[in-house]
Amino acid sequence: MKLSSSTVKKLTLLFSWRYGIFLVVFMIGVTASVYGLRQNNLTMISLREQVYSADKSGGDVSAALNDLRTYVYGHMNTNLSSGGNAIKPPIQLKYTYERLVVTERVRVEKVNAQVYADAQAYCEQQNPAGRSRVPCVEDYVSRNSVKEKLIPEALYKFDFISPAWSSDLAGWSLIVSSLSALAFLSTLIFDRWVRVNLSNIN
Repeated sequence: MKLSSSTVKKLTLLFSWRYGIFLVVFMIGVTASVYGLRQNNLTMISLREQVYSADKSGGDVSAALNDLRTYVYGHMNTNLSSGGNAIKPPIQLKYTYERLVVTERVRVEKVNAQVYADAQAYCEQQNPAGRSRVPCVEDYVSRNSVKEKLIPEALYKFDFISPAWSSDLAGWSLIVSSLSALAFLSTLIFDRWVRVNLSNIN
């Protein structure tokens, strides 16, 4: 069987038309994917800055942290260490931790001041003449004073891991670009195979 040159040209044109379609879809998919990945990262940086701001100003850190956690867990390319942040773990609530430490210190100082006042009053009743009052006060304070509770730093350090793929613009456009690239290569290989077979028939 011998195919006419016009038939061969039509087949070649058919495959060329498919190349163009797959290539256009691939380029659109890549562009959308890059845009989506960039937007994901920028949104993460914005939410991360809100956490830092709330931490520094004493705002609602829990809400800001929850918003960041939810977004990172649901979107790809939201690595918390990106954007010039080399701290490990990347989220450290430094100011919140320092405020808690100060609050605990003030609480202990207040309690111990009251314990000392109570010790003086108690020992004054026990020793009206004033003799042996110092050992009494020291003993009372040692038995009733409190110490600062250790606040674990690890409770105020966070790192959230973003998924390898997410159901958003970046994720779906990545799939589209990958499938169109695969279709383009498959069509190219099939085209070469058809050309070889047509040349053998002719």
